[in-house]
Amino acid sequence: MEKRKDIANESYVQTVFRRFRHHHLAMISLIVVILLGGAALLAPVIAPYQPDEIVGTFSGAPSREFWLGTDQIGRDVFSRLLYAMRISLLVGIMATLISTVAGVVLGLIAGYFGGVADMLIMRFTDMVMSFPYILLVLVAAAIFKPGLWNIILILGFVDWPGIARLVRGNVLNLRETNFIKGNIVAGMPLRHILFSEILPNTVAPILVYATSVLALSMLDEAALSFLGLGVQPPTASLGNMLNGAQSLTVLTKQPWLWIPAGVLIVVLVMAINFIGDALRDAVDPNSGR
Repeated sequence: MEKRKDIANESYVQTVFRRFRHHHLAMISLIVVILLGGAALLAPVIAPYQPDEIVGTFSGAPSREFWLGTDQIGRDVFSRLLYAMRISLLVGIMATLISTVAGVVLGLIAGYFGGVADMLIMRFTDMVMSFPYILLVLVAAAIFKPGLWNIILILGFVDWPGIARLVRGNVLNLRETNFIKGNIVAGMPLRHILFSEILPNTVAPILVYATSVLALSMLDEAALSFLGLGVQPPTASLGNMLNGAQSLTVLTKQPWLWIPAGVLIVVLVMAINFIGDALRDAVDPNSGR
């Protein structure tokens, strides 16, 4: 009885967190992401060497001095891995922020105002979504000069249509509710209605969708860098550290050059997806947890 009373009195955020905690895999994933993110953030402190410093023999096997060996020109793989995580996480986070902001703004405008604005925005959204996603990314990456910020902008500006459609659908539903109509009748300013009434009630699905965009952006960066169209050497990213695996010799006889980066990509993307799945269940009002 006491537990039911506590649940009845808890806030929405507390309810979401309580439901999220029931997903043990998501909690483990959250800890993994925090630990790996912290290691990437503290790379200058943790890394024994500078990422571009030649410190050992060419393609040296793992040893007591070099835990994950050295790459083709004698750089410490472990040090480069820590800095590579920073770059890959930066690309994922920044691309997600750009696509989320663009999608939210366009979705709010299309859903609230309707009419010509809705038609133009949604037809443009449909046009972008009609192109095969990976083909659109590859063509854009080939047209513009490869580099860190170009990749961030490319991924940010091709991932927004899904968020825009999601926000528009939520706004169309919220616009017809009594509390929004009451605000309009009361003469509340448009800024207040959009950003203080409608947007807070749309944050939950946006947050869930953003986790999938984050994971997808990190995978796209890895794919583009692997193909030589993403982050360019000597800057280390998880994608261009996999580039050496194109060689059959590296693939079969020097696994320390590509397995650590590949494992980190898999772990990060899976952890982010597990967190997103748990968030989706946690914010679902029909969840019985």
